[in-house]
Amino acid sequence: MNDLPTDALAGAVGDLKAQGFWVEGVPGDLSESAGARDVALRSLEWLGGLDYLVNNAGAPGTRTPISPADLDALTDEFWDKILRINLLSAFWMTKTLAAALTQANGAVVNTVSVAAFGGGASSTAYATAKAGLVGLTRELARGLAPAVRVNGIAPGYVNSNWECSFGDMDSAARATVPLARVGRTEDYAEVIVYLCAGASYITGEVVPVTGGSRI
Repeated sequence: MNDLPTDALAGAVGDLKAQGFWVEGVPGDLSESAGARDVALRSLEWLGGLDYLVNNAGAPGTRTPISPADLDALTDEFWDKILRINLLSAFWMTKTLAAALTQANGAVVNTVSVAAFGGGASSTAYATAKAGLVGLTRELARGLAPAVRVNGIAPGYVNSNWECSFGDMDSAARATVPLARVGRTEDYAEVIVYLCAGASYITGEVVPVTGGSRI
């Protein structure tokens, strides 16, 4: 598993190892093409092959949502950062590992967002990057078929330590989500596992995992 080289990664790896899982941390910055390639190749060497790739890197780049009307906040530097982390990292990782995935008849799952489909996000740049990730998912599915399936999930509310705060999500979820709660990490993980290890006739799709908030 990958993250920036911080104590958070080491702690997560330590916790999983303590539970008996076979896991290794591969730190690196996926927002740079060279960094993504290095992480991909080190991971491949350690694993000795690859069945599934989960492109989960993402960041909002802001602690509070940026209004779609606030164009001045969307600087060139901000756009570059958001696109690199939330869109290009998935391309760089998949490109580097495509041969190994093809050999294994594997699968890729990209973490998109309901923001890709409109109706609110941490910023216009983030929503645009995630919309681009929907398109990338479809094109990679076409390009890597029939050996590799490529799909995505689109989370709604997430109970996590996300950098950007949207206020009282629990109250918002009870008022607007048919299942009346914020999504838990395991809600998203089980769909990712299904799209990797099952779903043998599904490719190029992005599955909303929102508790029904978009119906």
